[in-house]
Amino acid sequence: MQATVLILGARGRFGLAAARAFADAGWRVLGQMRPGAQAGADQRIEWLATDLRDTQALTTAARGAAVVVHALNPAYTNAAWRDQVAPMMDAAIAVTRALDATLMVPGNVYNFGAAMPAVLREDTPQLAQTVKGRIRIGMETQLQRSGVRAVVIRAGDFFGSGRGTWFDAIIVKRIQKGVFTYPGRGGTGTAWAYLPDLARAFVAVAQQRTQLPTFEVLHFAGYQLTAQQWLDALDPLARAQGWVAPKAHVTLSRLPWPLLRLGALLVPSWAALLEMRYLWDTPHRLDNGKLTALIGPEPHTPLPQAARQALADLGLLARTPAAGPAPAVAR
Repeated sequence: MQATVLILGARGRFGLAAARAFADAGWRVLGQMRPGAQAGADQRIEWLATDLRDTQALTTAARGAAVVVHALNPAYTNAAWRDQVAPMMDAAIAVTRALDATLMVPGNVYNFGAAMPAVLREDTPQLAQTVKGRIRIGMETQLQRSGVRAVVIRAGDFFGSGRGTWFDAIIVKRIQKGVFTYPGRGGTGTAWAYLPDLARAFVAVAQQRTQLPTFEVLHFAGYQLTAQQWLDALDPLARAQGWVAPKAHVTLSRLPWPLLRLGALLVPSWAALLEMRYLWDTPHRLDNGKLTALIGPEPHTPLPQAARQALADLGLLARTPAAGPAPAVAR
């Protein structure tokens, strides 16, 4: 019997990646989007133009769904997070409870705070002092106390599958001019997640959900990357596209944090970015031992292939060969 998944926020970056991954695995996919939004082009997704707050209507439309994926995300300002994160989780919990389903939520490393150790495990103390970090801790506490079957899969910074991350907004914003802008210290390795890989991990965990306790947290390793490792992946692409001369390299530019600090007085999203600056100066990676014990090797696309497809998703490449399924290797 074909299993059914409901993706909340399926028109978003991660929501669409998750919807495609579940469809690839043979699931029936219901994609919730806000009324008035334009349905995506993927014919395998059944679009539900239903307001998230109308949980009764959403539950009725999604009857039979065994898994709910929370892919909702407010604007990247502290005010939006304060106002919207908890109500979004409340709605996701209500729908999941009514469907008697399992709720799956993407987590991040904000919970651990600036004093986080180099290796992050599921039992690493959560000592966040930032607004977003405290909200994320509260969100997971809210989920655990709800009593619904749920799993949080924590990952690093997203890239791939469209716009809305540090990768497209800052790092490769000027890549077609041969410039790579990096927010942190060159030698500091930080955690990254290629969204199609993370989405495939969600599918693999969903398929093993009966093996999990009522509430579980798993870590997705993805990549730990320095600025130089990004440059090593992007340099060949830049030369192939003619963005730099055949024997030249992409120029590394530093993010002008002092300028952001000045602008933060007027731009709330810049203030929110400043608060999370420590992430770029604190080396960290996620230990995925619990995840791989459950699903086997973590889905993992080699960085050059992932970087190329991420640029193609942004419409930056002149020629984009069809991308096949990414190989999975042990992580």
